[in-house]
Formats: sequence, structure tokens, C-alpha cells
Amino acid sequence: MPEVRFGVHTGPQMCTMAELRDVWRTAEAAGFDWISVWDHFYPAPSPLEGDCFEAVACHAALATLTSRVRVGSLVYSAGYRHPAVLANAGATIDHLSDGRLEMGVGAGWHVWEYEGYGIPFEPTGTRLRRMAEAIEVVRLLWTQETTDYEGEFFSLKAAMCNPKPVQTPPRIWVGASGEQVALKIAGRLGDAWNTPFCSPQDFARKRDIVLEHAPDPDRLETAVNVGYVDAPPDRLIDELKIRFGPVGEYMVDSVLAGDADTVAERVQEYADAGAGWVILALRAPFELSALKRFAADVIPRFRS
Repeated sequence: MPEVRFGVHTGPQMCTMAELRDVWRTAEAAGFDWISVWDHFYPAPSPLEGDCFEAVACHAALATLTSRVRVGSLVYSAGYRHPAVLANAGATIDHLSDGRLEMGVGAGWHVWEYEGYGIPFEPTGTRLRRMAEAIEVVRLLWTQETTDYEGEFFSLKAAMCNPKPVQTPPRIWVGASGEQVALKIAGRLGDAWNTPFCSPQDFARKRDIVLEHAPDPDRLETAVNVGYVDAPPDRLIDELKIRFGPVGEYMVDSVLAGDADTVAERVQEYADAGAGWVILALRAPFELSALKRFAADVIPRFRS
């Protein structure tokens, strides 16, 4: 089997901070390569009601509570923060983690948050152009002593971001699914590409678009987020609805479930589709024992 790296993507919602810390520590101790958080202010997908912790603070906490795993974000919304602010936060987190930062940027989609906070929810094309500029600004601030930039959305004059990240520079992951525009931007500007909740066949098709537009396809990392629920077939949809709300019943094709052989076969399909990373998207209630079993029974099959 081809070597695949594995991660855990924790939605910091509908849980306590103690529960988040437990799942982070469990994932690192179990042997996962990556842990990430998302960027939402309200539980997602909405409208759900409940608590949701802020992303930058969680990302920094994750960096300090772990020592080995890559610490990621999937993904920061370009509409929520000026990219210079995000670049400084990312550089700080890279120092907090001793060079383990993985920075993700996306166009944003959670309209309820935008409307609730009075942030303009722009048309899709506008949000994608904003995302592209944000990626450019972050990378420039990480790599240049001073940055001058004049774009449609952002303007910088002799801008500085010091200290620079430990990595030279960290990877920027682009979160994208749209095949007309977004995936092409991911290929053109990203060091890595991530997409959630799609079948292996859909992943392979989207990946081809990304790589077609990448200046150096061989160095671009690719990852898919998939659900992981330890439930028998007759309980799977119910368990998905508990974690993902009403959309859970439509996610069955992008969820890993069943015994270790069944799960490994599905992971193999994603590997054959070109996924270098398979990242388990976890929502509370977190199943720590199931996470440990996955690490013990599935991950070793994909290690060289």
C-alpha cells in the first residue's frame, strides 16, 4: 500500500476545552501526524446552536499542548481577518510550535456568521479573489523584509512581519472545492490543497484540476477530510446527525466506518485517488477509544 499520512481535524464546537485538550493529546500519543482546528464563530454547519471556540486562540493552544504533530488550520476565512493580522498570528504560532505550523486559507462560506457580525458576505467570485490576495499577502510578509502590495482588497506599504516564521516559510494550504475557479486558485497559489467530504472519485477529479494549474505539481501536498464514526450501520446516520446536524444523513459516502479492514479499504481508495493525507474530521462527542483503535489497526497498514 502507498504511504499515507493521517491527521485529526477537530471542530472546536459543542464541547468543553478540557474535551478538546483530551482529543489533541490522544491523537498525538496515538501516532497521528497532524491535528487541526477550523475557523468558525458559530457551530457548523448552521444553523446549529451551542458553543464554538475561536480559531486563532485554539490554534495557539494546540501548538503549545503538543510537541510532535503538525498543527494546522482548515481553514481561516479570508473575510474574517486582514491577511497581515493572520500572517503575524501564523508566524507567532510557528514559533510557539517550534516550526510545526500548517496555515490554511479559504474563501469562507458560513453566511450566518457573516450576517450575525455584520461582515459583508460577498458573491462567490469576490470572496475567491479576496482569498487569492490574502494568500499572496501572507506569503509576502513571511518571506520579504518589507512588503508593498496594491490589490483589489488589500494595500500594504513597507509592511513588516517580524519575527519571520521558524519555517522558511510554512506551507499555505488552500481549502477549495469549486471546480470552475477555486481549485485553479488552489493549484496556482497553494503549497497544498485540502477538500472535505467527497468520494474518492470526486477527490481524484478535483485533484487533477488542482495539479493542472500548479506551477510544480510534484511538490503540492493534497489532503481529504473524511468523517470517522465508530457506529454500526444501523446507527451511522443517527451518529452523524448528532455531530453534523441534519446534513449528516448525506455524508455517508465520505465517512469511514466499520471494522478495520473495511476502513482500510476505503482509505486505500483515497490513496489511489492521490490523497497524500487522510484527515479524520471529528466533532463532539469525541470517541477517544475509537481514535486509538484507528491508530493501532489502520495507520500501520499505510506505513512503509
